[in-house]
Amino acid sequence: MKISLLNLLQSVDTPTVCNAIEVAQGKRGFNDFTRGTMLASDTKGVIVGYAVTAQIAAIEPPTEAVSVIRERRMSYYKAMSENVKPSIAVVEDLDYPNCIGAFWGEVNTTIHKGFGMSGALTNGVMRDLGDMAEGFPVVAGSIGPSHGFVHVRSVNQPINIFGMNIKSGDLVHADRHGAVVVPTDVIDDLETSILKMQETERLVLDPARKKGFDFDAFETAWNDFEKART
Repeated sequence: MKISLLNLLQSVDTPTVCNAIEVAQGKRGFNDFTRGTMLASDTKGVIVGYAVTAQIAAIEPPTEAVSVIRERRMSYYKAMSENVKPSIAVVEDLDYPNCIGAFWGEVNTTIHKGFGMSGALTNGVMRDLGDMAEGFPVVAGSIGPSHGFVHVRSVNQPINIFGMNIKSGDLVHADRHGAVVVPTDVIDDLETSILKMQETERLVLDPARKKGFDFDAFETAWNDFEKART
């Protein structure tokens, strides 16, 4: 990814990225984004990175041998540490919608930040809100106090987070609004599309923020806006 694109993506919110994808595609109807309301550990945090996926569960204790569970957990951490940067941990909790095990708290945010990852996205639980690693945003499905019997079930397989299908290597943008997978065929055009969209929106926003804005000013601005979008 170009540094200029990375810097731009880190400066905008996820709705902007969704809109820019449609600009790049030249049509509406893009739908590779999360559904429903998610929770953000940092309301100003923006996560940009290539996904490293995994699945966990926590309601019931694991039935496999302790050695198997430990080996899989080590495989998980190895995968998270050896990834293309920037990266994001994307973890599906198989107990959803009845998740009880907070995988994301002080310990795991600190570990994953130490690996150089940008943040985490999960349909599961987060906790330790006052003690999470600074600069490592988590976007999660819920908040809870316990880790239950949380254990890793699989690593690097396609998963689903709040209706969004995702696989390892997908480029993800996430913030307090949820998350989006950026299609590979628009990545080269995304920077231009974001800048174009921002410039076009200013045709309406700038007049609307001026003193004396009325319907006539709106109609003129909206006509300019519509012409710029076609």
